[in-house]
Amino acid sequence: MTAASPLRVPVLMYHEIADAADTPSALAVSPDVFAGHLAYLRDAGFSTVTAGQLSAFLADGTGTLPERPVVLTFDDGYGDFYTQALPLLKRNGFSATLFQTTGWVGKEDEAIRMMNWRELAEAEQAGIEIGAHTCTHPQLDQLPDDALYEELYASKSALEDNLGLKIPGLAYPYGYSNAKVRQLARDLGHEYAYSVGNALSTSKADRFAIPRLTVRRTTPMGDFQEMVNGRDTPTLRRARVLTSGYSVVRRARSALRARRGPA
Repeated sequence: MTAASPLRVPVLMYHEIADAADTPSALAVSPDVFAGHLAYLRDAGFSTVTAGQLSAFLADGTGTLPERPVVLTFDDGYGDFYTQALPLLKRNGFSATLFQTTGWVGKEDEAIRMMNWRELAEAEQAGIEIGAHTCTHPQLDQLPDDALYEELYASKSALEDNLGLKIPGLAYPYGYSNAKVRQLARDLGHEYAYSVGNALSTSKADRFAIPRLTVRRTTPMGDFQEMVNGRDTPTLRRARVLTSGYSVVRRARSALRARRGPA
């Protein structure tokens, strides 16, 4: 695919790759279902590119994209990315981008285990692109300036210091951002940022608000196939309506806090 070709790329957003018995999260996808997703993508002729590769192409046509590109992204840095997703990605010859919440690195309790620094380094060495996902996973568009700066600056710095590499971009927790958040991401040296959006990425996408498609435990294989082939589904339409409505509420809350001033 060249810069002159029509661009419609599915960017898939995963979280946990775990069975229902292991997590109550509605965003978790079982390892068997995830394996089925990868098998479908492979058999349908899709080739993976990283979040950074797609964003560079969106920016100025840098590089080339395969005939049927797809981007696989994973948020938060759950331990099952290392134990479940990574082996399946390797088996299929697929790349991916992992957006890591730095304040959660190495955390482990009875309910959940997050990746540690060694596992993150091994994932990166295996060809996984590592991106930032803040320190504590807040709604960035609701933060005061000093807290916003800390979330974006400290998360990028922690990843770069511990992994010894340049962190190229980030994903906004919950997909939420505003003009101030996006400008600060640019100012801190990020080259791209991903939101949610539940739409395909096209040449018209803002490089600091590239949309992704949410994959849930309840996403049927038929809907998954429709999504990656660029066809809308009732689930995606409902998600966009809910996101649009909640964005109005968040903007109102933010404006109210601004009028009130510091607490």
